[in-house]
Amino acid sequence: MGQGCREIPPSSVRGRCRYKRSGRHGAGRGDARVVTADLIGRARAGDGEAFRALTEPYRRELQVHCYRMLGSVQDAEDVLQDALLAAWQGLDGFEGRASLRTWLYKITTNRCLNARRAASRRPAKEWDIPGVEPPEPTRLGEVVWLEPFPDTFLQDTRPGPEARYEQAEAISLAFVTALQVLPPRQVAVLLLRDVLGFHAREVAEMLGTTVESVTSALKRARASLQRRPLPAGGEPSPAAGLGAGSAAEEAIVARFVRAWEAADLDALVALLTDDVFISMPPIPFEYQGRDAVAGFYACLLGTGRRFDLVPTRANGQPAFGAYVHGPDGTRRGAGLYVLTLAGDRICAMVRFENHVLPWFGLPRSLPGRSDLE
Repeated sequence: MGQGCREIPPSSVRGRCRYKRSGRHGAGRGDARVVTADLIGRARAGDGEAFRALTEPYRRELQVHCYRMLGSVQDAEDVLQDALLAAWQGLDGFEGRASLRTWLYKITTNRCLNARRAASRRPAKEWDIPGVEPPEPTRLGEVVWLEPFPDTFLQDTRPGPEARYEQAEAISLAFVTALQVLPPRQVAVLLLRDVLGFHAREVAEMLGTTVESVTSALKRARASLQRRPLPAGGEPSPAAGLGAGSAAEEAIVARFVRAWEAADLDALVALLTDDVFISMPPIPFEYQGRDAVAGFYACLLGTGRRFDLVPTRANGQPAFGAYVHGPDGTRRGAGLYVLTLAGDRICAMVRFENHVLPWFGLPRSLPGRSDLE
C-alpha cells in the first residue's frame, strides 16, 4: 500500500475493552521514552512493530483522555482505535516540532470532538427491573450514556505545571458527568489545560485555533463547572480526603456492604448524607435527598430481593459487583454500584448495568451457595 493508505498494524489493535498495561509517563513534560529516528523511519516504511513501539507507551493515557471526553468506555476505545489508525496513516506528517505525545493528543482530541459532534450517544432506557415499581424520580438525568472506568485501566500520570486537577478528581464520576454537558470545544480545552497541563499555545496548535480563543473557552468552561452543581453530592473528589483503601474508607464500605446484603434499610439510610444522590444510567431516573433515596431503597429491597456484593474499584472510587439471589440458588449479576464518599457518609451511588462487570474482572453470575458447600 502507499503511504497515504496504510492499515493500522494488527499488533496495535485490541478487542473492545481488552487492554495491555503500559509504562508510566509524565504529562506535559515531553516524551518519557526516547523516540529514535530509526523507529520513526521504520514505522514510516510500514513496520507495524515499530509503530506499536512508538505509540504503546501513550495508549493508556490516551484512552483515559477519550473516556473523559466521551463518558463511555466503549466509545473511548472505538475513538482511540480511529485515532491510532489516523496516526499510522499520517505518520509522514509528524515533523518532530512537538513531542510525539503532543502530536498523538492532537489527533485523539480532534477525533473525540468529531465523535461528540456526531451525537450518536446511547439512548435512555425504560425501567426494566421486574417486580419493582419505583417511586417518582426527583428528576430525569441527561447523561444516560455514562459508563464506569475500571481502576485497573488507569495510568498514574503526572500532570504538567499548569494542571489544576489531581488525577483522582479528574477521573471521578462527578467530574466526567459534568464534562458531558459542556460544549465539546470547551471540554477539550479544559482537559488539555487544566487536567493534562498543556500550555495554551500547545492547545491552540492542537485545535487549530488561537491562544485567545483557547483562553476564552477555558474561562467559560471553568465558569460553567462552578455554576453547575456537580452530581454525586457536589463533591468531585472520590475519596473526599479519606484516601483510597484507607482504614476510614474501608470502615464506611464495610458498613454499606453489611447493610445492603442484610437489606437493613435503617442502617443503610444512616450512612447517607442529607443531599445524597443516586442515578442509574442508561435508565434516566435520579433521586436527590435522603428521603427520596430512602423511598427508592425501600421499594427495591422491600420486594425481598437480596444481594451479595463483590468489591472492586471504578473511577478511583469504591465499587461493587451486585449479584441478586435467584429462587433456585443462583446469584445473577444485577449491575455495578459505584459509591462517592463525603467524610464518614455516602453522598452518591451510581448503578450501572451488568454488561460492565467483565471490564472489572467480575463474572456475570456467581455459583449458588449450595455449590460452595
